[in-house]
Amino acid sequence: MASPLAPGTRRRRPTTATALTTTVAALALTACSAVGDSEPPAAEGATSSGTVVLVTHDSFALSEELVAAFEEDTGLTLEQRAPGDGGALVNQLVLTKDAPLGDVVYGIDNAFASRAIAEGVLEPYESPAAGEDAQRYAVDDEGHLTAVDVGDVCVNVDRTWFAEAGIAEPETLEDLTKPEYEDLLVVTNPATSSPGLAFLMATVAAFGEDGWVDYWTALRDNGVKVASGWSDAYYVDFTGPSSEGGDRPLVLSYASSPPYEVPEGVTDPAEAPTRALLDTCFRQVEYAGVLAGAENPEGARQVVDWLLSPEVQADIPEQMYVYPVDSSVELPESWATFAPQPEEPFTLDPEVITENRDAWIRTWTDTVVG
Repeated sequence: MASPLAPGTRRRRPTTATALTTTVAALALTACSAVGDSEPPAAEGATSSGTVVLVTHDSFALSEELVAAFEEDTGLTLEQRAPGDGGALVNQLVLTKDAPLGDVVYGIDNAFASRAIAEGVLEPYESPAAGEDAQRYAVDDEGHLTAVDVGDVCVNVDRTWFAEAGIAEPETLEDLTKPEYEDLLVVTNPATSSPGLAFLMATVAAFGEDGWVDYWTALRDNGVKVASGWSDAYYVDFTGPSSEGGDRPLVLSYASSPPYEVPEGVTDPAEAPTRALLDTCFRQVEYAGVLAGAENPEGARQVVDWLLSPEVQADIPEQMYVYPVDSSVELPESWATFAPQPEEPFTLDPEVITENRDAWIRTWTDTVVG
């Protein structure tokens, strides 16, 4: 059985692509001259030379064949530097903006997008490869960031456990506070976990500033368990097939997790051992952008275009367990069957997130953890 890993911090496997040289970047990285910032975008089909440095989170992965084809087609060598997860990534970009860690970034999500733009770490670039799907997730009108993929953080249900217990499965956020689901839910801490932060934002979007604290108070009183990270929640506390003997049949995970729990030969969604509660989902969006002060801005633009190419978009689901931003890309058959996307996921304006994120986390901590 494949791993049920899905989007979020530590939700994707590390890359094995030999063409991507992973380097934990130092904070003070000195720059040397290359292509000037005033260079226009490369014409379609143009080739370059030298190295283009992709700064990303530590869960980036694409097929070796695609990386090799990119290097052959462009004449570039693609180097990867991974200073940490999504939150750490933005922090490092801000700290090193006067001596950028690289040329192009991938993995800034909508929880940190506005901060990255406000801090001046990005150079505007409107990719000709960005279609309507990518454009609808635009953070601003200048093109500082281009959407590459989306992932939906949702509560997952161990259907087998509920069937054996004779208890109806919950469906909504409100259901999770009901007495019949006492001591059954495990979530992750928004101060230490990307999916935990996404779920906190789902409750803010659902219940508003006047109601989300009361909601978490109800969850706390109903016995919600808080794990530090996704792996502990999913593999230790959850009762699902991949768990190590957990006792919680409700876990915070992703809409893309269930396909990786389905036994070989099962084709009926009704027989899947787990499912995502699509009325509890918050949509995460991951972006790419050209770094301000990049040594190779032309190469950086080519990387952004490449990440939006049909080949890369088709590779994203099984490599990084997220949905391609291009909705015309055919998903793996198991995803179409067992990982439908929510029709109306919860969302928040990135600027609202930036303005309130730290305060929300402090209030959540005081309310739930104490």
